[in-house]
Amino acid sequence: MGPSASGTDAIRLVISDEAAGQRLDKALAAAAKATPGLSRSRLADLIAGGALEDESGRTVTDTTRKVKAGEEWWLSVPPPLPADPEPEDIPLDIVHEDDDLIVVNKPAGMVVHPAPGAETGTLVNALLSHCGDSLQGIGGERRPGIVHRIDKDTSGLLVVAKTQAAHSGLSTLFARHEIDRLYRAICWGTPERHDARLTGLAGVSLIPEWIRIETRIGRHPADRKRMAVLKDPEAGRNAITFLRPIRGFGPASLIECRLETGRTHQIRVHASHIGHALVGDPIYGRKARGGSSDEMLSRLRAFPRQALHAAVLGFEHPVSGHKLRFESVLPQDIEDLIADDLDFE
Repeated sequence: MGPSASGTDAIRLVISDEAAGQRLDKALAAAAKATPGLSRSRLADLIAGGALEDESGRTVTDTTRKVKAGEEWWLSVPPPLPADPEPEDIPLDIVHEDDDLIVVNKPAGMVVHPAPGAETGTLVNALLSHCGDSLQGIGGERRPGIVHRIDKDTSGLLVVAKTQAAHSGLSTLFARHEIDRLYRAICWGTPERHDARLTGLAGVSLIPEWIRIETRIGRHPADRKRMAVLKDPEAGRNAITFLRPIRGFGPASLIECRLETGRTHQIRVHASHIGHALVGDPIYGRKARGGSSDEMLSRLRAFPRQALHAAVLGFEHPVSGHKLRFESVLPQDIEDLIADDLDFE
């Protein structure tokens, strides 16, 4: 299959008649022989990292079970990265920088890490140029330590490690959900807490001020390029989002989303799950239906990306222990959607 929405390839592996009754790891190794670059050790590493799913979308890491002929398995294989990303003199909006880390306000349209089809012009290329010799090395290489990502067409705050100590510390903070991440977005409709449709949705609960959404998120069972809310409690990975409306205008609303976990496309999937997909979302969105002025609808429909912005990033500095908190105002393109002069009220 082609590249997925998250930048990985979902490879379909079918158990042959000859492999029936074998251990899963051995049978998959035989099925993967025709896939270039997928050695048995590479396969084992990917499975241990949670990259293998069964036909129902459930993540499987135990490979000791016996298999049956005709079983289908899906393996998410990250694309090969360029061996040596080149430094590029690309302007960056630096919010904070010290000896251990750097916080950047990423513009929409910039890919975070080089990948096939986007080998240049990425945040990593820009950081290699900007940081130069101040990069002390991550994993034995002089490179920026990417500990989290935001989609190419999502704007906002991102923290990157410059040292191994910062990389390890930030990774631990993210794993423990001890990073304060708040996003602002424009969605279709208004997700009101008193809406009876919300209370009937799986994983949705109401707490003071917020709508809490907790579901399993994983590959869509029919379209492996998309992520989806999965019904199987053991499929995918647990995902928790807190969402609240800030201001409604006609057919859309400004909302805030606070992440407890950070799954691929989490906010976009959860917003769509409760019937309020993000404006401009090419994968999980929808077109607005009437009820408002032509000017308003035309602006919303023409928005060229998901209207999502990483607005707040807060964490304890992994080396100094100081509390840090950064906020980024909405970029101009989203600000234009809620401009007062459009008479949205």
